[in-house]
Amino acid sequence: MKLFIRLIIILVILAVLGVLSVLFINLYIIDSAKERTFNPATIQAIPKTDAAVVLGSLVVGDSLSPILLDRVMGGIELYKAGKVKKILFSGDHGQTNYDEVNAMMKYAIEHGVKSEDIFLDHAGFSTYESIYRARDIFQCQSITIVTQNYHVSRALYISRQLGVDAYGFDSNYTPGAYFDQYGEREILARVKDFFNASILKPKPTYLGKVIPISGSGVGTHDKASDG
Repeated sequence: MKLFIRLIIILVILAVLGVLSVLFINLYIIDSAKERTFNPATIQAIPKTDAAVVLGSLVVGDSLSPILLDRVMGGIELYKAGKVKKILFSGDHGQTNYDEVNAMMKYAIEHGVKSEDIFLDHAGFSTYESIYRARDIFQCQSITIVTQNYHVSRALYISRQLGVDAYGFDSNYTPGAYFDQYGEREILARVKDFFNASILKPKPTYLGKVIPISGSGVGTHDKASDG
């Protein structure tokens, strides 16, 4: 009986330590991003960077989901405000019948972004891979990451650990609309990428040839996922 009680105590202590660790990692990542996060109301204060990196999300055919539409609109707004000269759309195009990046590009061109200023990362299968490839494939030294507030702190943490000078642009044009849907999942995602970016540093699914963001993005259009 004493052994059983000791085992229960040890399990409780481990559980408490686990919860505290998750809480600490989340608070640390969120707090570290505050001074580098901007939004449409503070767009004039955001420093200029090499490119806006718009992180992908769900599409249905060529139609952008509401969460992705907000992100693409944010990238366009940064471009038209002169805060970036290039937009890097990074998302999942790992299958012929599912294509986030071309859907984003189509919308951006229809709303005034020049085709040559758009780069497509067809292998942005995760936030970590998108930023890793922005650094190594597209040679971005500074970026403005476009996503929603619940997500931006993790993206900025990954960037810092990978040595990329990054700012965040909270493109949530409908405040609070996505937190209930994605906020709880993001708690565990922050923990995962805390270890990925700080310790494990795995290579992306694909790398490939270098395509400098300083040139034309046309060569990245409708390419396979090897970059």
